[in-house]
Amino acid sequence: MNITLEAINYRYDDSSTSHAHAYLLPQVEKLLAKHFQTSSNESKSVFDLGCGNGSVAAHLTSLGYSLVGVDPSEQGIEQANQAYPKLTLRIGSAYDKLADIYGCFPAVISLEVVEHVYSPRDYAKTLFDLTKPGGVAIVSTPYHSYLKNLAMALSGKMDQHFTVLWDHGHIKFWSFRTLEILLRQAGFIDVTFHRAGRFPPLAKSMIAVAAKPRG
Repeated sequence: MNITLEAINYRYDDSSTSHAHAYLLPQVEKLLAKHFQTSSNESKSVFDLGCGNGSVAAHLTSLGYSLVGVDPSEQGIEQANQAYPKLTLRIGSAYDKLADIYGCFPAVISLEVVEHVYSPRDYAKTLFDLTKPGGVAIVSTPYHSYLKNLAMALSGKMDQHFTVLWDHGHIKFWSFRTLEILLRQAGFIDVTFHRAGRFPPLAKSMIAVAAKPRG
């Protein structure tokens, strides 16, 4: 699939974490710690698919993880390389053969990315290829459910949430069911979900943890 970087060149204000990271990172930290505690022989190596401005990679590096990441946003990677020059953060996207370039990792994270991709199955295949057998992929995306969508409709915030006026913004809206189908079709197993942010039925985001079979 031929999608130019210009079509997905999401822009960042600076190299700091976003408001979403305040509720996502604590859970991601716990999920990574749990995985590596049960895989004691694994190096704490993590690939960040959609690393943006590098703020998440820098934060996890400060916790002792070794991070490699890519993002299609030239502005984001420029800011990342200026702010975090010691990290390996490069231009690239889920439509590239990233595993051929970087290899595979015991853990792959992709935070608030899948809602932006034009070809989810290509994205999921790349996610699967990057994940080492026995490893995990951790994927977050805005949470949707009947109750939350109903609450947004009743509060008059539907247009604000599902805005079409955000260039390179959200183009796919996922539920537990649809995201699990996507990950399982790619080959992942044991898909579990966690909610993040706000009261659980009205959570801001959901985090899927999917395992790659050992062989």
